[in-house]
Amino acid sequence: MKQQVEVKELKEGKYVVVDDEPCVIKSIAKSKPGKHGSAKARIEAIGIFDGQKRSIISSVSAKTYVPIVERKSAQVLSVSGEIAQLMDMEDYSTLELTIPEQFKDRVVEGADITYITAMGKMKIDLR
Repeated sequence: MKQQVEVKELKEGKYVVVDDEPCVIKSIAKSKPGKHGSAKARIEAIGIFDGQKRSIISSVSAKTYVPIVERKSAQVLSVSGEIAQLMDMEDYSTLELTIPEQFKDRVVEGADITYITAMGKMKIDLR
């Protein structure tokens, strides 16, 4: 899910959709309006799920999409290789997610972890 906002309302550390991928904003540079144009914003962002750098240049009054990012908690039921089977602590549904390399030692059976979900994608995120 995503909602529409004006570019001037975006802030660093918040989320934006770039190339149909939810991203976290790393920097925003705004230029002053020119003689015949409106103020522009250059937004540098990194994809939440793929880690790719993306940027957009847009008028500050233009509309863009912001993903609805949810942070959820789960319990690890089992670990087999790089896949962890999790049980959501709210609705008790089970799901399987790939364990990121930096969290391999912390994702063990019985542990409580957090994961993020946005626009139909999910990943383990232990921050």
